[in-house]
Amino acid sequence: MVCPCGCGRRLEVMLLKGVKPRWDLSVDKTGFPSLHPSVWVADGCRSHFWLRNGKIHWC
Repeated sequence: MVCPCGCGRRLEVMLLKGVKPRWDLSVDKTGFPSLHPSVWVADGCRSHFWLRNGKIHWC
């Protein structure tokens, strides 16, 4: 996914079981994705956010 802050950075979130760090992806009945836990970019733009029901919620 592209960082939602607008910096243009490509973020990779691992969804494979047994890999760390790893995120859980769920999709609601209308097709909107959610990720758990939050996504934190440790360097560069330092964004920290939740993706819930297709919307970004900043920490």
